[in-house]
Amino acid sequence: AFKWNISAQWAYLAPFSVNSVSFLVSTQFDQKKKVSTQKKKKIVVFFNSSSSRLSMARNREGLVLLVDIGPAMHSVLPDVEKTCSLLMQKKLIYNKFDEVGIVVFGTQETENELARDIGGYENIKVLRNIKVVDELVVDLVKRLPRGPMYGAGQKGKKRLCLITNAACPTKDPFEGTKDEQVSTIAVKMAAEGIKMESIVMRADASGDVDERIIEENDHLLTLFSTNAIAKTVYVESPLSLLGSLKTRRVAPVTLFRGDLEINASMKIKVWVYKKVAEERLPTLKMYSDKAPPSDKFAKHEVKIDYDYKVTAETSEVLAPEERIKGFRYGPHVIPISPDEMETLKFKTEKGMKLLGFTDASNILRHYYMKDVNIVVPDPSKEKSVIAVSALAREMRQTNKVAIVRCVWRNGQGNVVVGVLTPNVSERDDTPDSFYFNVLPFAEDVREFPFPSFSRFPASLKPDEQQQAVADNLVKMLDLAPSPKEEVLKPELTPNPVLQRFYEYLELKSKSTDAALPPMNEAFKRIMEQDPELSSSNKSIMDSFSGSFEVKENPKLRKASKRLLRDKPSGSDDEDNRMITYNANENSIDTVGDANPVQNFEAMMSRRDGSDWTDKAISEMKKRIVKLVEDSTTDEGDKALECLLSLRKCCVLEQEPKQFNEFLNHLYELCQEKKLSHFLEHFTSKKITMIPKSEAADSDVADEEAADFAVKQEPKFET
Repeated sequence: AFKWNISAQWAYLAPFSVNSVSFLVSTQFDQKKKVSTQKKKKIVVFFNSSSSRLSMARNREGLVLLVDIGPAMHSVLPDVEKTCSLLMQKKLIYNKFDEVGIVVFGTQETENELARDIGGYENIKVLRNIKVVDELVVDLVKRLPRGPMYGAGQKGKKRLCLITNAACPTKDPFEGTKDEQVSTIAVKMAAEGIKMESIVMRADASGDVDERIIEENDHLLTLFSTNAIAKTVYVESPLSLLGSLKTRRVAPVTLFRGDLEINASMKIKVWVYKKVAEERLPTLKMYSDKAPPSDKFAKHEVKIDYDYKVTAETSEVLAPEERIKGFRYGPHVIPISPDEMETLKFKTEKGMKLLGFTDASNILRHYYMKDVNIVVPDPSKEKSVIAVSALAREMRQTNKVAIVRCVWRNGQGNVVVGVLTPNVSERDDTPDSFYFNVLPFAEDVREFPFPSFSRFPASLKPDEQQQAVADNLVKMLDLAPSPKEEVLKPELTPNPVLQRFYEYLELKSKSTDAALPPMNEAFKRIMEQDPELSSSNKSIMDSFSGSFEVKENPKLRKASKRLLRDKPSGSDDEDNRMITYNANENSIDTVGDANPVQNFEAMMSRRDGSDWTDKAISEMKKRIVKLVEDSTTDEGDKALECLLSLRKCCVLEQEPKQFNEFLNHLYELCQEKKLSHFLEHFTSKKITMIPKSEAADSDVADEEAADFAVKQEPKFET
């Protein structure tokens, strides 16, 4: 058991026992006579069975890292070092006036002020007294010592972060039970406004771990969640540990405070915060070294001025009053003055208005745009809390969502329409709320029609064996295999681009010639497939690859378009190929003798007119008829290739009638001309008409299309 004591200047843990060895951890935030009330104070503890982090005040932060370096933590200390170094690197970028101190326990030696002054506090060492963050602290947390043993407030916001494996026994308290002690501590923490985050490492659990101890410690952590503002996160990998500790604090700022208007006579007071927003790289600024080194007040700013000229050759610069914005309208440019632009602006009033409700199934997932916001009731308005809760619970019960019109601030130049999704809390002390997503207008939706898979013939759909190997592949690459931890949870997965940037920036601060370090193995798991998983399931991967034909994809020119033509019914693998449409071939307007297939496909790809499809099909028909009439063995092969290309394009362009009528005409032509050699070649490829299963506009049934191959058999008299 441990007690958290907060007095005017001191915060300490007392007494706590791990592996039956008691210890007392104490740290003094500031030994100065007075400290500014505008400085946050924070303690972060890394140890085997408990830790703490206390943050105070608003502008600056005082951070003390309390790190358990005992034997049971040796396996995860490299990951703790990585996490702490990222925390320090971000402070150097975003919070360079924060103060940081480091205390380790489980050391062979004892070096701390309390041990010298009053005794006790053994096996605890102060590595760094609390002072302004600098590059040295980054090096210090990267090389934490390994200990051989375990040793035994002020105003502001406080946060306790516990990182532990919760696998070691805790000593029985001197009085009462462990549950009573923990509950007392939790109630005191809640009264002091201390928030607690528990990160429990469960990786590499050995056979010596006592499950009863783990269950007891998990139960004690649950008591914190019940009696205080606390949450517990279980992680199994170094990657999850990196993401579990928030290395940059972002103060919650409301986007909107106002009314959710149900109707003219009913309004609910709500606040809107960002729930998910992209974290970007720090803004890089241009820096000038032209200022004299002796000038202590030089800002080293770089200012950019633009000159506007009629042409690049002239030296005359246009004054601002001689310039005006213009918008293209067809071949013309329409000038619009600043006053006209101001008049054109959409005048809006701040507020959220309910437009109505709809089934959740009507709002498709791909409609969500931009960031996700959370709408919470005004915490000071009890009736607002009740009203939001009533709406959210009814919406969830009836599977409804709300459509709302939103303007976040007065004078905003645009209006958004969004959807409110109910978020019913599972905790009694957390109010119900809504998630808000912006919905697109008609101009924002991109529609790209593609042929339906249901229209494809059976030959183009996976068979049972192919489906089975695909099922095995999906099961093999499951990111949430029971009972293991789910991999790549968004809330536990750090951005490797950001982390790599912070790491390299720290190296560059020491040496301008610093080389880019190799990618951290933990971050590779974000960007690459797990090599252990792939190697242990190689047979499944090979089975999947062997069940589908894999062909080399030819390298295409930048300005070209690719369309994968589907293999038609009756064609062989030779004809199932990648067809390239080059955007620069818009000049082709006829199907020639040399490359009829390429010419035809280039014409089919043209989009500079509405009649190119019909013209291309007509040209190809003429070319096929000419090849058949002049039929030799080589010409017959070319005619057949053209016919296969025509069929594919007619399926994709949904022109089955043109192909089916032409196929009947071609059959009659061959009979009339007695071209038996071409019909034999024609029959061997089993080319059929396009049935309804391949093109919805076809009036040919599948049975009729299949019978066409029988009908083609040549029956000529000699």
